[in-house]
Amino acid sequence: MAFCPHKLACRVCVVHCGTAGSSLLSPQLVALVLVDMWRTPVAKEFGFQNNGFSVYINRNKTGEITASSNKSLNLLKIKHGDLLFLFPSSLAGPSSEMETSATVALKALGAPNVVEDEIDQYLSRQDGKIYRSRDPQLCRHGPLGKCVHCVPLEPFDEDYLNHLEPPVKHMSFHAYIRKLTGGADKGKFVALENISCKIKSGCEGHLPWPNGICTKCQPSAITLNRQKYRHVDNIMFENHTVADRFLDFWRKTGSQHFGYLYGRYTEHKDIPLGIRAEVAAIYEPPQIGTQNSLELLEDPKAEVVDEIAAKLGLRKVGWIFTDLVSEDTRKGTVRYSRNKDTYYLSAEECITAGDFQNKHPNMCRLSPDGHFGSKFVTAVATGGPDNQVHFEGYQVSNQCMALVRDECLLPCKDAPELGYVKESSSEQYVPDVFYKDIDKFGNEITQLARPLPVEYLIIDITTTFPKDPVYTFSISQNPFPIENRDVLGETQDFHSLATYLSQNTSAMFLDIISDFHLLLFLVTNEVMPLQDSISLLLEAVRTRNEELAQTWKKSEQWATIEQLCSTVGVQLPGLQEYGAVGGSSHAAAAAMWACEHCTFMNQPGTGHCEMCSLPRT
Repeated sequence: MAFCPHKLACRVCVVHCGTAGSSLLSPQLVALVLVDMWRTPVAKEFGFQNNGFSVYINRNKTGEITASSNKSLNLLKIKHGDLLFLFPSSLAGPSSEMETSATVALKALGAPNVVEDEIDQYLSRQDGKIYRSRDPQLCRHGPLGKCVHCVPLEPFDEDYLNHLEPPVKHMSFHAYIRKLTGGADKGKFVALENISCKIKSGCEGHLPWPNGICTKCQPSAITLNRQKYRHVDNIMFENHTVADRFLDFWRKTGSQHFGYLYGRYTEHKDIPLGIRAEVAAIYEPPQIGTQNSLELLEDPKAEVVDEIAAKLGLRKVGWIFTDLVSEDTRKGTVRYSRNKDTYYLSAEECITAGDFQNKHPNMCRLSPDGHFGSKFVTAVATGGPDNQVHFEGYQVSNQCMALVRDECLLPCKDAPELGYVKESSSEQYVPDVFYKDIDKFGNEITQLARPLPVEYLIIDITTTFPKDPVYTFSISQNPFPIENRDVLGETQDFHSLATYLSQNTSAMFLDIISDFHLLLFLVTNEVMPLQDSISLLLEAVRTRNEELAQTWKKSEQWATIEQLCSTVGVQLPGLQEYGAVGGSSHAAAAAMWACEHCTFMNQPGTGHCEMCSLPRT
């Protein structure tokens, strides 16, 4: 490498840097190190204090050149074409000062400071290769040798993915990154750029749109292709109860329903470097549902729900909706409506999925923007080929995300399987969008995306349930009501809380309180919200620590909750254990009785429930 301060060229040899040092010593970084030594203004601008390197005239580390603002290269007797030797300050390994200097240098070169998700950091450290054992028929070497029949495969090997059961059409995102960074340059020039459909701002050579446009500011045309990778490879519900409770709304009303999936991202070991979205709970926001439509309402509790989920070690990983039509109520079958002859996701659903994915971007260090794509998934509860309820998983491609983000894609009114790319207007320039198709003669042709079949935008994801169920939250035969189900008569109030506590008499307080919807009620209720004092309980639920839960149970906040429960007229078993108070309110509660069938509070002296007419005992 050559560096030329003041028209004098010097050659620089990097010596004994090892693996850790050589990965940081790009030509630009070496130049910045020397600029740091000889140009004080540049050092001040970038904040260099100790660059972690030393420069010598001789290879045996004699004649060290120290940083100075007074001495020139001529005074140091360095002539045109001389060879200098660059050594790291510490040969044992990169020091913190060296790492700091490298970090600053990389920032100066434009590398974004991005904190990726834990699962991404974990997978980036894995080997990822597919190891194969020795084939006794094809391998002709000893047990320590390797040949083409048993050498490890790369995680992006298409032949291996196609022979899996079932075949995998999309490699994992981290396998795609390994493919980009696995060449001779080791991904030195890799940059995952997000697609933009907007005119670049700041072009001063002409009038703004619609009066002028040039090739510098005009966005490129887009040709839709099948995305070769996917950010999430599997969706897994922890247990059937999570899904069954969500489907109960449709079973009782016949109306479609919507919910957010809360869980975590883990490694999916069935696919090399794969990612799995594990669903632990479903939050149902305010909505209006009919038999064939859904309308989402503003949710004032959305931020609080995300905050509580984060303290429980969960995050919003996707959304789910139902598209179910009963076919035979006696057999319990549903209509099989989403298939290859109709559609898998409608254009409107693709636009909604793209909007959600844009709101939940995937942090990525290889993108100049610091984010690329999304891990946010879409789950659909619909009828399968056997006319039973099936769960299907999807994502939309990064191209679809760009079209949705820049407001270029519209749904078709009478054809749900078709989208429509807007035409340019005086308010907005829309680039041309094309897709490839096969005509009746078998020739590949390019079509303008007006209209657009939405299967070009969809990535399918397998959706499963585990053989051995996992329970982040406790399961009860009499669970606490789910939020925003007032249309069913299921309300979250202190009467329902008292009823829940009276019907769940486990000796373990943690088992009783470990309910996602109950915890949300304790935080968001209007009578006594516990948002500022529930952190200890959330930590107990997250770590499954009964001692922490018992400590929180003895707090004043829980005593107040017990007091409120005792005033609604539900007599709790084990009043001393749950702290119900005595006095007049206790006597009033003992006088009234709750129906075992419908939990209605009846006046004393009656033998039948006034609501359901069933006997008291």
